[in-house]
Amino acid sequence: MEKEYQNGKLRERNARITTINDYMRDRFGCKVVKLALDGGFTCPNRDGSKGTGGCIFCSETGSGDMASRACTAADIKAAMQSQVKLLSDKWKDSAYMAYFQSHTNTYAPVSELREKFEAALSCELFEKGAACENSRCLGLAIATRPDCLSKDVLDYLSELNKRTFLWVELGLQTIHKKSADSINRCYSLDVYDEAVRELTARGIRVVTHLIFGLPRESKEDMLESVRYVTGSIPADGSPQHIFGLKMHLLNVIKGSRLASEMPDYVPFESMDEYVDLVTDALRIIPKGITIHRMTGDCPRKLLIAPEWSYKKRSILNGITARMTALNAYQGDRL
Repeated sequence: MEKEYQNGKLRERNARITTINDYMRDRFGCKVVKLALDGGFTCPNRDGSKGTGGCIFCSETGSGDMASRACTAADIKAAMQSQVKLLSDKWKDSAYMAYFQSHTNTYAPVSELREKFEAALSCELFEKGAACENSRCLGLAIATRPDCLSKDVLDYLSELNKRTFLWVELGLQTIHKKSADSINRCYSLDVYDEAVRELTARGIRVVTHLIFGLPRESKEDMLESVRYVTGSIPADGSPQHIFGLKMHLLNVIKGSRLASEMPDYVPFESMDEYVDLVTDALRIIPKGITIHRMTGDCPRKLLIAPEWSYKKRSILNGITARMTALNAYQGDRL
């Protein structure tokens, strides 16, 4: 661990992994906390335009079980202020950004996107008179699908990117067609490639979301997805240039199609097996790509399998311990 001073305070830094937490501290000089929001959007493989039922691993909330439901501009501001009240004692002197998490957050007319995103950006997070430099939302994280980025949406995102800190999360999950079809993703890999090109051409940061443990995928299948999205396997003769990567442990959760169709499925037999996979993945990811997630959050009351996956801290500590024991670093096998 490296040690450094931040705002006069000594803190330890995990130099083995380029975490988004460290990146944001370096950029903004403090911890940056995401406020998770369910903006009331839906998804093209839920409403029948491309499919129904959603991806087989999703809950009814569109994998946003911990997000605050906020469908109007007023709701969004109230939800953000409520979350800040709960979090500000835990993380003093922090800054905040809005995270539109649930479902597909560009799947709506630009007028609706503008209303909701601008409400988040203009939200006063603290009561008037509160002594805080970070009283406004400093940016947006927008989770979406690669097939929901029309030209007018891209133009609006480009506008946002010029005046606030922004990243767009693309839910790819896997590069393998058989797996994509089995999870009801409802778009092809070339759609993802085109979305990355369009976003990066506009200078918009891209965070790609992969899920580890999809049915019938081998360890090598999962690592091949990592290599592809991080540029080790060029999509069209040139590497992808993504800003960040989310590696998510598949959770079998109550109410999902996966739970009903494969009730006995267990993505990983042990925590050690998963820790080994993530360690191997980190070692083939270029150092310049920020790591946003190395496991998944799921309310314990909804979790079916793996039964240990709610132990987020234990999983992360296991990854750190494994990297340290191997004297391994992100990207050291490239």
